[in-house]
Amino acid sequence: MFKQAHSARRPRRQQTGNLCAADCPSRIVLDHISTRWSSLILVMLLERTHRFSELTRRIGGVSERMLAHSLQALESDGFVLRVVYPTKPPKVEYSLTPLGRELAAHVQALTQWVENNVSRVLDYREATSR
Repeated sequence: MFKQAHSARRPRRQQTGNLCAADCPSRIVLDHISTRWSSLILVMLLERTHRFSELTRRIGGVSERMLAHSLQALESDGFVLRVVYPTKPPKVEYSLTPLGRELAAHVQALTQWVENNVSRVLDYREATSR
């Protein structure tokens, strides 16, 4: 397939995905954004730009390997921007792209709902496990 230079690339026609179709690429995007770590990364980056070590400290329980993997997936989908500064050691910062900000606002609403309703869910679990 012929690959055009980025500046000469024609914009794609807006298409709607179909998550129920086995071969729809929207499933890959959903996989990338619906993991626990990706959701938390998006919410953290909605606040401000972070360095890798800051994200590691703020997101309890995430390994460096999983954080790196999640950031790479979000970056490859155009949600996260990775900027490397030529210092010694290199300084790397992560922020949201405009598309990432749009997505993160939705994820933040979901995470807030979970935080506000976790006691109701736990109460239900307890009531039904008897």
